[in-house]
Amino acid sequence: MAAFLLWCLLLVLSWPLALFALVIYPIVWLILLPFRLIGIAVGGILEIVTALITLPLRVLRPSRRAY
Repeated sequence: MAAFLLWCLLLVLSWPLALFALVIYPIVWLILLPFRLIGIAVGGILEIVTALITLPLRVLRPSRRAY
């Protein structure tokens, strides 16, 4: 919503620049898409490594439930 309001403000101030931004935004989004996918993959790998490192502690830690 904030991006739309900023674009509307830009449209009022400079309509050619606003139209240029409207055209260039999908192109920039497509260019940055592979970097987002790499970020998601690296985040997933780091989560797996963290889970593998902390697994022995989770297994050996006593349960907090009171019976």
